[in-house]
Amino acid sequence: MSAPSSDPAVLSPSIARPAPLLDSAGRRALVAVLLAVTLATLDTAIANTALPTIAAELQAAPAASIWVINAYQLAVAATLLPFAALGDLHGPRRVFLGGLGFFTLASLGCALAPSLPLLAAARALQGAGAGALMSVNIALIRQIYPPDRLGRGVGMNALVVGIGFAVGPSVASLVLALASWPWLFAINVPLGLVAFAFASQSLPRSAPRGHRFDPLTALFTSTTFAALIFGLACATQREPAPLVAATLAVALVAGALLLRRQAGHPAPMLPVDLLRRPVFALSVVTALASFSTQGLAFVSLPFFFQGTLHRNAVDTGLLMTPWPLVVALAAPFAGRLSDRYPPGLLGGIGLAILAVGMASLALLPAQPAVADIVWRMMVCGAGFGFFQSPNLKALMSSAPPERSGGASGMIAIARMIGQTTGAALVALCFGLAGAHGPIWALALGAGFAAAGSLASSARLFAR
Repeated sequence: MSAPSSDPAVLSPSIARPAPLLDSAGRRALVAVLLAVTLATLDTAIANTALPTIAAELQAAPAASIWVINAYQLAVAATLLPFAALGDLHGPRRVFLGGLGFFTLASLGCALAPSLPLLAAARALQGAGAGALMSVNIALIRQIYPPDRLGRGVGMNALVVGIGFAVGPSVASLVLALASWPWLFAINVPLGLVAFAFASQSLPRSAPRGHRFDPLTALFTSTTFAALIFGLACATQREPAPLVAATLAVALVAGALLLRRQAGHPAPMLPVDLLRRPVFALSVVTALASFSTQGLAFVSLPFFFQGTLHRNAVDTGLLMTPWPLVVALAAPFAGRLSDRYPPGLLGGIGLAILAVGMASLALLPAQPAVADIVWRMMVCGAGFGFFQSPNLKALMSSAPPERSGGASGMIAIARMIGQTTGAALVALCFGLAGAHGPIWALALGAGFAAAGSLASSARLFAR
C-alpha cells in the first residue's frame, strides 16, 4: 500500500491551483505577437508626431514630407489581403515571421535614409512588413487562445494597440529630446530581433492548404485597396477633383476585375463569401462605422482644440491622450465580458456610449474647462474600448478556423478604410462649414457611432 501523498493539491482538490490559461509556449507566442503589434502601432504614432522634425532636417517641403506617412499607409493597404491569403494557405506563422523580419530590416533602412525619397521608399517597405504582421496577428491569437477564452486574447491585443497610440507621441518627443530622428526607427531593430527570437520558437504551426496562391488576384487586390486609400487621401488633402476621380475609378475597375477573377474560389482573397454570413457582415459594418468615427474625431479634434479653443500644441497632445488611454483600460475588461455575453450586445452598448461622447464634444461650451474636455474624451474612449474587443471576437468566431487569415485581413482593411474615410469626411466638413468644420465632423462622428450601434445590436437577431 502506497504512502499517502503530501501534495496539498492531492489531499484537498478544492484548493488546487487552476490550470494556467496558456502554457509557456503560448505565453511566449503571445509576447511575440503583442510586441510586434506594439512596434507597428508605435511606428505609426511616432512617425506622425515627428514628421515636422523629419521634414526640417531633410530640408523637405511639408507637403512632400506627407509621403513618409502615405507611403507606409499605401503599402499596408496593398498588402493586407494578399498576406492574409498567404496566411490561410501556408499558415499565419510563416507570414508573421516574414513580415517581422522585413519590418525590422526596413526600419534599419529608414534610420539610414539620407533623403526624403529614400526614406519614403524605406517606409513603403516597412509598410509591407507591417501589412504582413497586421494581416495575421488576430489569426495567431485565435490559434494561441482556447476558443472559449478568445475574448481575452483580442482584449489583450486591443490593450496593446490602445497603449501604443496613447504613448506614441510621448515616446517620439522623448527620443527627439535625446537623439536625432533616425533613432525613432533604429529602436525597432533590437526590439524586432527580440520579437523574432520569441516568435520563431513558439508560434503555432499550421498545415498548408490545398489551393494555390494567384498572383493576378493579388495584383487586383493590391491595386483596388491602394487606389482606394490613395483616392481618399487625395480627397482629404484637397487635391484636384480629376485626380481624385481618376484614382477612385481605378479602384472600381480593379475591384470589378478582382470579383470576376476570384468568383467560385473556395477561399477568395477578398473574402466576399464570408460576407454572406450575417454576423460577419454586420461585424464588418460595425467596424467600418466605428473606425470612421475614430477618424473623424482624431483628425478634427486637433483643429478644434487649437483653432477653435486656442490651445497650444502641447495642450492638444495632452487633451488627446484620455481617449486612447481609456481604450487601453477598457479593452481587456470588454474582452473578458465577450466570453460570457453576446458581442452584439456589448458592441451596441459601447458604440451608443461613443455616440453620446462624440455628441457631447460637439456641444462643448465656447470656453470649456480642461475637465469639461477630459471627461468627454474619457466617455469616447470607454465606448470605443467597450466595443472593440467584442467586435474582434465576433469577426473571428463567425469565420471558419481555416479562414482565420482572411477574417484577420478584413479586420485590418475595415480599420484602415474606416479611418481614411473619416479623415476624408473631415476635409469635406471643413470645405462646407469653414471654421465650424470640426463641430460638423464631431456631430457626423456621433451619427456614425449611432449607426454602428444599430448594426452591432442587429447581430443579436442574426443567425
